[in-house]
This record gives sequence, C-alpha cells and structure tokens, in this order.
Amino acid sequence: MNKTHTPYSEESYPPVPTKTTRFWRKFIPWQLYRFFVLNFKIIRIVVGGHS
Repeated sequence: MNKTHTPYSEESYPPVPTKTTRFWRKFIPWQLYRFFVLNFKIIRIVVGGHS
C-alpha cells in the first residue's frame, strides 16, 4: 500500500472532457431544458412543503 506519487505525472491532472461532453455543456437549448427541469423539481418540493 506504499505507493509513491510522482509530481507532474499523467495521473496528477484531471481527466479531459470528451468532445461530446464539451458540446452538451455549450449547447444553449440543452442548458435551457435542464434549467427548466431543475426549476420544476425545486418548485414541486417547495409547493409540497407548503401544503
């Protein structure tokens, strides 16, 4: 279990997002859709707590 860590090695850096991931992060219609889905979920929770 004694593993040494080499600085500046490949495992020191975070994984790079794929092309598809970058596309979906920048795609405005997808962001709007996710925005409304998230807000709908929050509204359901808030309304459910007030009844």
